Amino acid sequence: MANFKVTMQLDDLSCPSCMIKIQKALTGQPGLSKLNVLFNASKIKLVLDDTANNIENIQNILNHLGYPVQKVTVKE
Repeated sequence: MANFKVTMQLDDLSCPSCMIKIQKALTGQPGLSKLNVLFNASKIKLVLDDTANNIENIQNILNHLGYPVQKVTVKE
């Protein structure tokens, strides 16, 4: 099991309901923990267990919601 700290930069979030929509979509996804959606910075920070989920799946969820990911940073 490998856990990584992931930061995703999004386009500017226009309202707090965007933040809530993202939180609801990602909460409960396997392998995600410490989810934090930062409205003012338009970033998502989370810890990912890469044996249970992957970055591409999270990006697909966000793209489907209409929030494309502009940049991904991964730290061990």
